[in-house]
Amino acid sequence: MKRRLLLLVCALLVFAGADAQKKITVAVAANMQYAIEALKLTYNRQHPLQIDVVLGASGKLTQQIIAGAPFDIFISADTTFPAKVQAAGMAVAGPRNYAQGILVLWTARADIRPEIQVLTNSVVSHIAIANPGTAPYGAAAVSVMKKYQVYDKVAAKLVTGESITQASQYIASGNAEIGFTAKSIVIAEAMRGKGHWVEIKQQDYAPIKQAAVLLKDNAAAKGFYEFLFSAQAKKVFEQFGYIVK
Repeated sequence: MKRRLLLLVCALLVFAGADAQKKITVAVAANMQYAIEALKLTYNRQHPLQIDVVLGASGKLTQQIIAGAPFDIFISADTTFPAKVQAAGMAVAGPRNYAQGILVLWTARADIRPEIQVLTNSVVSHIAIANPGTAPYGAAAVSVMKKYQVYDKVAAKLVTGESITQASQYIASGNAEIGFTAKSIVIAEAMRGKGHWVEIKQQDYAPIKQAAVLLKDNAAAKGFYEFLFSAQAKKVFEQFGYIVK
């Protein structure tokens, strides 16, 4: 009887393991919201796998991972947050850079020019940025405004989104006349043609070097993780405005 029970338990464990291989869950920085769908599509052409995505600010996702959230991979908007995950003992190995992001200044208003100088103009009452404490693009936006010595002048106008996705929604909806977001968002098909934007000079902020880290040591997660650094994935990143090397 005990032998039969043991065999049944083993069979159930094998079945559960095989089922787990059919699906992974990936924590993804919000600036990747459109690129990740293209990456999934490209990967699934050769590797059928259910890839569930949880979007959020990198800092928030880091808190969730360290608290035990069951993610297989963490795709961050910087290198610092995945390094924190590794330091907390939650990663299989150290973070690897997959792309570099570009900060843009974007407005949906036809009568506003997207330039730093306009931020102090009375025509602008609300400036959207992502939370600089948890979103690397928000931190980059603050550093740009400080470099041009307008931050103190416009601090009362800042509208902070929980993530770059929310900040972008403020801009696209017109709730904020202008704001900072990621190039990967404004050139996405869903946003194409909405207002106008300019790239912020790369020398005006620290490089947004985005990294990923493998959290679970299983074949399905490893396969998609390694794909992120492949030639195919680099083409996708380039399509969404990222710098890849």
